[in-house]
Amino acid sequence: MRNADRGEAPRLDGRELHIGIVQARFNAEITDRIAAACEAELAVLGVAADRVARVRVPGALEIGVALAALAESNEFDALIAIGCVIRGETYHFELVANESGAAITRVGLDHDLPIGNAVLTCENEAQAEARADDKGRDAARVAVEMANLLDDWS
Repeated sequence: MRNADRGEAPRLDGRELHIGIVQARFNAEITDRIAAACEAELAVLGVAADRVARVRVPGALEIGVALAALAESNEFDALIAIGCVIRGETYHFELVANESGAAITRVGLDHDLPIGNAVLTCENEAQAEARADDKGRDAARVAVEMANLLDDWS
């Protein structure tokens, strides 16, 4: 029986992992905070800075394409998507939130590669600011845990 089947604590040891991060530049004040919290948590989990690659893309809709390129390189044990979509006055919010989320999921499934999703979808900037640090830390933990889980099963 595997660890997850026995209810044991997740493996959060990132010492042997290579992690790729795709960060959207749109709403950079927020995405920079998410990225900083994420990279700090990866360090706490033992992921060496030279084993983390971060690329920046214009916005949330471009995250999926960059994730796919990183996944196809076969250099990473897990990926992390970082972005921030704040509701405006038009339907554009729903389009960007839904399509970026679908692309992130599709890349993970198509490549059997875990992706920590740190794309915030918020009603306003205050909500985004309140969630940025936790979202970055959570995405780092998800990436490390899932990379280890998939490694256990391979």
